[in-house]
Amino acid sequence: MAKQKIVIKVNMASDKCRSKAMALVASTSGVDSVALAGDGKDQLVVVGDGVDSIELTTALRKKVGHATLMTVGEDKKEEKKPEPAIVEYPYPWNCYPYGYAPPPQHVVYQYPASSSWWW
Repeated sequence: MAKQKIVIKVNMASDKCRSKAMALVASTSGVDSVALAGDGKDQLVVVGDGVDSIELTTALRKKVGHATLMTVGEDKKEEKKPEPAIVEYPYPWNCYPYGYAPPPQHVVYQYPASSSWWW
């Protein structure tokens, strides 16, 4: 499930009302971040996963004052993460200049400790 971005306009006359509204929103389950927006700092921008925007607006109306649900949509910031590029570099010792090859590997056979198999 993608994160959603909710913008709620709330009538907040003082800093006390702003802090009360932000504390209420931040304590809601599923909320990742809360920010103030707008010219008069009267909009709350809520980013989270599984947040019920109608319940949040109703709770703000009961505790703070008049609240209007402005927009609900997907958070675009999460989708813009660039994927790390995987680059493979060849090892320099895999190239043999002038036709030289690495020395052959020696094969070692292990014989049993007792010599009874020989007789």
